[in-house]
Amino acid sequence: MTNRRRLEQLRLSWASRRFSFPDRSPIDFTPEFFRGSLAALNSGDLKIPRVNVLGVGISALNIPLALGAIERAVREKHKGYICVTGVHGVMESQRSAELRRIHNESFLTTPDGMPMVWMGRLRGARQMARVYGPDLMLAVMEASAERGYRHFFYGGTNGLAEELRVKLTERFPGLQVVGTYEPPFRPLNELEERELQAQIATSRPDILWVGISTPKQERFVAEYLPKLDATLMVAVGAAFNFHAGRVQEAPRWVRHSGFQWLYRCAREPRLWKRYGVIVPAFLFSATLQLIGLKKYPSPHAI
Repeated sequence: MTNRRRLEQLRLSWASRRFSFPDRSPIDFTPEFFRGSLAALNSGDLKIPRVNVLGVGISALNIPLALGAIERAVREKHKGYICVTGVHGVMESQRSAELRRIHNESFLTTPDGMPMVWMGRLRGARQMARVYGPDLMLAVMEASAERGYRHFFYGGTNGLAEELRVKLTERFPGLQVVGTYEPPFRPLNELEERELQAQIATSRPDILWVGISTPKQERFVAEYLPKLDATLMVAVGAAFNFHAGRVQEAPRWVRHSGFQWLYRCAREPRLWKRYGVIVPAFLFSATLQLIGLKKYPSPHAI
């Protein structure tokens, strides 16, 4: 089957039904939602257009387009890493040129938070929708159970990665999770790195999911992509805790209101120190960018 035909089937399958996961409210994806979204993939180009958000190139996409790009990359063995990025990642990138470069050199940097979507739409990317890490993970797992893609989980503590493997394989019969690894709270030493490389070489995953929090996970996927025998590496942070059932996720209406950070702070007061600083700073900087008072260079982003 040709790539064009596969992508057209993907578009039709997602456009003709309501996409929903167990215990989640459905999201409507109409044919109009896709208009122009698959142009790059249909033309044979794996590069997705990006929107400049404070110098970070956020991929102008939605879950179906992200899934199509991931499936094609796996099928064609196109190595790359994916950053799932919201306000936190963008503001961390203001302090670190290295982290900003990592985001801008990714295969995809998805709009994990609604502020990324709003910025994209204001800058003309009207097909853009939230590609929330936990939702993207479930979408890929659902497709993988049918297509046979192999997965590896890196991150967590106290058995979290194994709990996640059990939960997701129960939820998606036929899903192949071929290994897990829970790292120490520090960079891997030489022995640990060799052990991980051997485990990955033996298990041969298509996608390695990394859940060790921002910005450590972004630095990890950028450093280890050339070292590990996996096609894609995806930094998804709290998705491990959510899908393993250790942390309660915000209701859907909160996730799409732009105030998920407030919900998380209410449940995890330690996060006030983070979001109490970065949210006002982001609003101020984003306003300056939108009205043209400050320029943020970003390669290949509109």
